[in-house]
Amino acid sequence: MPQWLQFDYKNIRSLGLLEGDTIHVYHGNLFNHPTPTNEKCSLEDVEILIPCIPGKMLALWNNFHSRAQHEGWAIPPEPLYFVKTPNSFNAHRKPIDRPSSYDGPVFFEGELGIVVGKSCSHVTVSEAADCIFGYTCVNDVTAKEILKRDPSFPQWTRAKGFDTFGIFGPVIATDLDVDKLVVQSRLDGELLQDYPVTDMIFGPHELVSRLSKDMTLNPGDIIACGTGLNAKAMHDGQLIEVSIDGIGVLANTMTPVRQIERD
Repeated sequence: MPQWLQFDYKNIRSLGLLEGDTIHVYHGNLFNHPTPTNEKCSLEDVEILIPCIPGKMLALWNNFHSRAQHEGWAIPPEPLYFVKTPNSFNAHRKPIDRPSSYDGPVFFEGELGIVVGKSCSHVTVSEAADCIFGYTCVNDVTAKEILKRDPSFPQWTRAKGFDTFGIFGPVIATDLDVDKLVVQSRLDGELLQDYPVTDMIFGPHELVSRLSKDMTLNPGDIIACGTGLNAKAMHDGQLIEVSIDGIGVLANTMTPVRQIERD
């Protein structure tokens, strides 16, 4: 299945189609029939970037039957979601920065990400398939203690929107049989999450349809489908890997608070 990525090679941002460890370089817009060039480069020689530039990332909460049952949550009648802000977007192999303004637990959440391929508004479930370009891995990093710190105002935006907390990639895969996908998350090699996409309360086509009736979805927008059981806190220096067969492995390391130089 085709796997698209964006990368930096010799300080030039480029688009490519990955085959094994070889990148075939393309020219143009990923979502508007890019054309192949005669250039090739090796995956080991490039810096992998986020595979597209979303205007927004919409992320689901309580979207898996097994987790809802485990937590004692009711099945929602409609998708429950929040927005990950663009400053949070982060690529494969880039560090997850511990925020300087928060010293509580930072959780990983391994998820499937839907990549929107064309502008859509008020589409039906059957029309939604044509609006999906492909799928990617997502790590919806969360400063968990902030969420309910103030009982009068759940802080979803702040808890989810710190710099580097919206990780996705390393590629966008197309032509996947989404019903066969399984999301796995490993922390320092230990398998903690292992759940099928078919456990979703609202599947990818229904999510695109329903969310498009709330707001226009544009090419490159990401819908993070929510996470299953066993999301855990990460400690400084730990490696978190989110993997989905057909897409690959999204790997990042938790880092301590950055020391900011001041005059």
